[in-house]
Formats: sequence, structure tokens, C-alpha cells
Amino acid sequence: MASDMEGLLAELTALTDMVNAGAPGLTVVQRAVEFTQSTAADANGAGFVEYSSAGGRVIAASGTSVWALGRCVDPGHPLIVRLMSGDPIVEVDLADLPTGLAEHMKDVGVCQMLASKIEVAGQVVGTLHVYFPDAAPAHAGRRSAMALSASLLRHLYMDGQGLPVYGDEPVTAMPADAIAVVNSDGTVRSWNEAAATVTGRPAATALGRPMPVRVPTHGQVLDQRLPDGRWLQVLATDLPGTEDQLVTLRDVTQAHRREQARDLFVTVTSHELRTPVTVIKGYADTLADHWDDLPEEARRDAAQRLGQRSGELARLVERLLSAVGDGSALGGPAASLPFDLGESLREAVRDLPVEIRTTVRMDLPDNLPKALGERATIATVLSELVTNAVKYADPDSPVELSTLAEARSVGFRVSDRGIGLAPEHVERAFDRFWQAESGNHRRYGGVGLGLYLVRRLVERQNGWVSLRPRELGGTVAEVRLPRADQGPGEAKAW
Repeated sequence: MASDMEGLLAELTALTDMVNAGAPGLTVVQRAVEFTQSTAADANGAGFVEYSSAGGRVIAASGTSVWALGRCVDPGHPLIVRLMSGDPIVEVDLADLPTGLAEHMKDVGVCQMLASKIEVAGQVVGTLHVYFPDAAPAHAGRRSAMALSASLLRHLYMDGQGLPVYGDEPVTAMPADAIAVVNSDGTVRSWNEAAATVTGRPAATALGRPMPVRVPTHGQVLDQRLPDGRWLQVLATDLPGTEDQLVTLRDVTQAHRREQARDLFVTVTSHELRTPVTVIKGYADTLADHWDDLPEEARRDAAQRLGQRSGELARLVERLLSAVGDGSALGGPAASLPFDLGESLREAVRDLPVEIRTTVRMDLPDNLPKALGERATIATVLSELVTNAVKYADPDSPVELSTLAEARSVGFRVSDRGIGLAPEHVERAFDRFWQAESGNHRRYGGVGLGLYLVRRLVERQNGWVSLRPRELGGTVAEVRLPRADQGPGEAKAW
């Protein structure tokens, strides 16, 4: 018992020292998640989901839940609504989880989950999840460990210091959205304060009456314009064990702000296109003006460079066009089909520019399970990740490409030995136009669209992507897609 107490105090001291030393928020959150797993008796995994106006995402994980790092979480899912509006600590049976997720949990040895909401000033900023290999009722020790960890996380978010990770957006209010429960006859049975605020209709005039907006079919999302010009996004899901529907109402008026994004797009485009266009024009002018004076080898070299630069320009234009406005062109679900991920990766490597291709060290087994998704996007995803890895590493530094396969997912990792990525930047790196360096003295070029494009492409295939610092220096990017032999994957976790 004494040694256990000493270990607990040592962990708490280490966490306190990190906070006092000004460690970045995400780094401390990760350490707090690891602390939760180690102090909750017999836990074999833990994870933390942060919520913003754009939804939820797993931003820290340990043990059996590391596989979910970077995965989306739908704050409108009935289970998440229950966690946000229920008791401080909720015991979750695997039967409450979506079928695919529940089966994956069983595969990795999880039988039970405890969850706790992290609430600050009436707003839920996140949920802490701890996983156990047994299905016994949670005893007082486990609940005490959860309460302690939730308190630590709550204080971290109250103090700020880089939190929330997506600090440019408001955190999700409790409950996450405007929520209504609609009976089978279409009348409103439950109407929360957020619903009254969003629609301008108080509960007294909403309860017992038809919904003031059209309710979509199960799983469908509708954007509807209100008489006052605002836009509502309406999502309906069936409540298990009842004939009722849970209807989520979100004010997405601000999401229609495109003028500012358009101005930024024009500015970045004009800057980033200038260099490749200038180089292409230079080689083309040289060939046109001095063709007869150049030896065959010089002409061939110039032509090859023209081809390479044209390819770079084409990829840059593709990224820029994909990011126009709100990126909605990438937002719809993909037409997912089974495909050979290993062969797709080999083809993608062969199509890389020669100076990049020679740095890639492949470890791709022949018996990798087939993935479910869009084969054509793999070349774009791999090209962006490898190009990013090469850009931030020393010349000729190897980039390692390997695969992974688990019971429900299959994917690949791109590992480099470059300058690495600060832990507090692993999520912000996926933001559109985001750069770790700013100003006129940036050491590395780029638009800040590559990782944004990668995440959008992967998530539309029901997959997810994450970044993490490499233990020996550098960065590891990990992409996961549903396995084809397990049927269609789920777009959102929980």
C-alpha cells in the first residue's frame, strides 16, 4: 500500500511540475490520461475527447485506446449526449456502443468503460474514458481515480495554457447542441434551453407540438434556412429501445462565412504559385532560345525538370482547389470499395518524384488485409505525408513507410527523422493554412494545406489520421481505414 501511495504522489508531483513549468496543454493532457490508466485499478486503456463547435476528436490516448487517436467523435450521438447531461461519472456497457466499435473493444480485451465529463463554467470541454478488461461493476477505487483525473483535467482547462487544443473555436456547451426528442407521431416530447435559443421558440410553445423544422430521416443531415435568414443543420437519430427520435439542431450560419476564406485563398495562391511558375517559364525559355546550343544531355535534363515542376504545380493547384471556401467538396461520404492497400502504396511510391522516392524505405507485407475506401486517394495522401516528412528532415534522411493491421482497421505509418513536431501542435497541424512558423522568416515553404487535405480525404472514407512525435526524433503520421472483411466502417466513433 505504501509503495502504491508513493507512486501516486510521484505521478501527481510530476504532473504538477509540468504545469508549473509551463508545459503545453496537450502534453499535460496526454500525461494526465496516462496517469488515469495507471491509477484506475486494472485499467488497460484511457482516452480523452475534446469538443469544439466542429465536433469532437480523440486528442490523447494510452494503452488499448491508442488506436483511436485522431478519430472523430459525434457530440450528437445519444451516448455522448447521455455522458454530457448525466452524472459526473457514467458506467458504460459495451452494448451501448455502436456495433463495430463494441466488437473492436472486445478484440483488444475491453469489457467495460467508465466515462467522466469535464465541465468548465457550465460547458463540457471534453470527456475522459477509461477501459477495463472485466465487466464487474466499477468499485469505489476506480471511481475515485476517475474523479481525481477529471478534477485535474478540469483545472487544466480552467487555467488555459494552450487549452482547448482548438482554442480558436468556442467549446461545446452542455448539452453539446440544441436537443429535442420527438415522439413517433412527430410531436416534441423534450426541448432543452439550447433548442429554445437556437430556434427562438421557448419550451412552452414547443412541447407537445410538431417540430418547427423538417425532421430528416435517420442518419440524414439537412441544412434549413429560418425566416430570419439564419441556417440550422438538423440531424435525427433513433433512440435505442424506443420509437422516439433524438433531433440535434445546430446554428451553422457562421459556417457560411466564405468571403474571408476566399480572400485568404487568393493571397496564399498568388504567393505559392509564383515560384513553380517562374521556374517552369525559365526552363521553357531556355529550351526555346538555346535549343541548338544545348547538348542532348542538357536538353533532356531541362525537360525532366519541367516535368517535375509541372507535377508539383499540378499537386499544388489540387490542394488549393480542394480548400476553396469551406472544403465542402471533400465533406461527403466516399464511394468505398475493397482495395489492396499494400499494392496501392507501392504504386504511390513509384509515382513520387525521384528525389523524394529514393528516400523512402518500404516495409510492406504481401498479406496485408484489404482496406475499404477510395483507392485513388492513397497516392495523394501518401504523397502529402512523404513530401511533408522530407521537407522537415535533413537531405537524404530516410522516410520509413510501414503498415499496420488490427481486427477492425488497416493502415500505414510514415515515419521521419526530421526536426519533429511539438506535442502541442499535433492537432493544429491539420488546420487549414496553419503553419508552425509565421512571419517573413519562415525556414520552410508551403501553403499549410497538405495535412488539412489528408485528414479530409481519410475521414470521408470512415478512417482517421493522427500525428505524434517519434521517440528517437522526428514525426510519425498514422492513417487508418476500415478493413474490407469487416464490412463498412463507422464514420464517427461513439
